[in-house]
Amino acid sequence: MPTVSPTLFFQWRWWLAVATATLALHAAASAKPLSPADEKSIHAVVQEQLAAFAADDATKAFSYAAPNVRRMMRSAERFMAMVRNGYPVVYRPASVAFLKPESQDAQVVQGVQMTDASGDSWLAIYTLEQQTSKAWRITGCTLVTNKGRFA
Repeated sequence: MPTVSPTLFFQWRWWLAVATATLALHAAASAKPLSPADEKSIHAVVQEQLAAFAADDATKAFSYAAPNVRRMMRSAERFMAMVRNGYPVVYRPASVAFLKPESQDAQVVQGVQMTDASGDSWLAIYTLEQQTSKAWRITGCTLVTNKGRFA
């Protein structure tokens, strides 16, 4: 079986993240606008999940995940461990700035500019879906490094 160098793997992973983010933002840019109430609710869901991470409240953080994420992760503890290990800037951002959310069919894309403890800039691209209860829940998050591109 052929081996892939770690450098090539991470380059491929980075390009995949950039392509995903670009497609999500492009699709969102052509969608219908959200109501001010929906924008506020979407912002609140992401902000409250970030606050739950900051408080190490796995149950509360997991409650903002959509059913697809909840099924995949199976428990609040597994979810928290995945975020802590795989998304350290989301787990403990030094700063956050919300972009305007955009809708695309039944999904919403919410960009959040984040800075990690080392001062590196990231774009966290959240996708959310409105549930039958009308509550917004997070279906996924993709991180893209920005290497100082934020002003």
